[in-house]
Amino acid sequence: MTRLIDIRKEFARCLHGYIEALEGQVDALKRTLNTLEKDFDDAPEDPEKFISNPLAAFQLVRKLSRVWATTQEHLEGRRNTETLEKLRSTAQTLPGADDVDGVVMALVRLQEMYRLDPRNISLFSHVILMFAISEVSHNLTLDPDETFHIAMISYHSHRLQYALLWMEETLRKLDEGEEANVTKDEVLYQLASFSHQLAVIQMPSRPEPTNGGLLHPALHKSLIESIKTWEWTAKYIPHTDTENTYEALCTGKRVAMTPQRERKLVCRYRRGRGNPLMLFKEEVEWDQPMILRYHDFLSEGEIDTIKTLARPKLSRAQVIDAVSGKRVSAASRVSQSAWLYEDEDPVVTQVNQRIADVTGLELQTAESLQIANYGIGGQYEPHYDSKLTNDSDFQLRGGRIATVLIYMSDVDIGGATVFPDVGAALQPKRGSAVLWFNLLRNGNEDIRTLHAACPVFVGSKWVANKWIRTYGQEFRRKCSTIKSD
Repeated sequence: MTRLIDIRKEFARCLHGYIEALEGQVDALKRTLNTLEKDFDDAPEDPEKFISNPLAAFQLVRKLSRVWATTQEHLEGRRNTETLEKLRSTAQTLPGADDVDGVVMALVRLQEMYRLDPRNISLFSHVILMFAISEVSHNLTLDPDETFHIAMISYHSHRLQYALLWMEETLRKLDEGEEANVTKDEVLYQLASFSHQLAVIQMPSRPEPTNGGLLHPALHKSLIESIKTWEWTAKYIPHTDTENTYEALCTGKRVAMTPQRERKLVCRYRRGRGNPLMLFKEEVEWDQPMILRYHDFLSEGEIDTIKTLARPKLSRAQVIDAVSGKRVSAASRVSQSAWLYEDEDPVVTQVNQRIADVTGLELQTAESLQIANYGIGGQYEPHYDSKLTNDSDFQLRGGRIATVLIYMSDVDIGGATVFPDVGAALQPKRGSAVLWFNLLRNGNEDIRTLHAACPVFVGSKWVANKWIRTYGQEFRRKCSTIKSD
């Protein structure tokens, strides 16, 4: 019996220790919860506009990607199986490392296109404030751990010049006394490694690193300044004339036109080619090739309905390249797309009929309405709509004779549709539709229709595509035997 007294004491001591452990566990979970609530205290009124800020998106994805790992550490040994299983189930929906990589690569795409230095990346916040997005009440800045993270992902994605710039930005922040988990020694080591690799690529005749593996300060400074002026990019990344023109058009440069050609770019009311009772607001955006824009093509209600129909499909859809048909990884994601069919909603039927009315073309062989959403850094490289890889429908429906591109959102900055070979640049305008023919009347491809979607800098870009096929157009668009026609 006297032993039981000792057992009771030991049991009480162990139970007390267990309770203290549980209380510590609860305190730790509360701290995690408080941090989570503090980080996301105010829910944005317009999530789509809020998340169109690349820095906000990066911070949101990065923080959420770590929530489960932190929580799981505190839950080890927790006996509440039901709660734990619920958390584990919810954890499956949180962003992972691939998603963080995807957002970082979007930032890098914007850097590549718009020649942005990391120190000036805060311009994202300034730009969004300029557009009066109320959710952002202060300038978003990245801490040293976040800039270090971007540098490492850039490095592993073989974007060495951007990795070096982001690593230097991390060092600058640490020198200014910002708190971080990453140490200055780690940053200096990576800087030396990046600088040395870049020096080998760019200046193989320069001396090897000294001072314990660190690059000579003068050479390091020279490399940094060289990258900031983008000499590395211009010299060591091959560009074709098309790529240079594409980038120039995306960054706001325009091709000069003769006065005679400019006079052809007119606005007018135009009766529908397929329904003369319909009147459309037609603007000639370009004359060679003819690119036409129809203003107020969709109503606000139709746009909202189409987005509502597409969103569930976009969230479930695998990201597929519309030209090659290949699956796109999360890290290289540039847009998401889904297809809408006529039997889904009367609005889809109305839009298809309006396309037939304005173009005068037969839609019996046309493809279904494709809805695409371009988020942060979302873009599409130069391509031809008429060139499809493994086009199984070609024998049944012919090639894509025409494209109707409908803009369902304005884009604050970026997101233009550009035609590099001719110099045309079309800005997204909500509710408008653009029409061009991919094939000449003789059936050959019109090589002037090479086009691309510029990266979305600030905003979210929604479009609907209708690709009209050749078969059935024999009496709608007469053929020609003239080579240039």
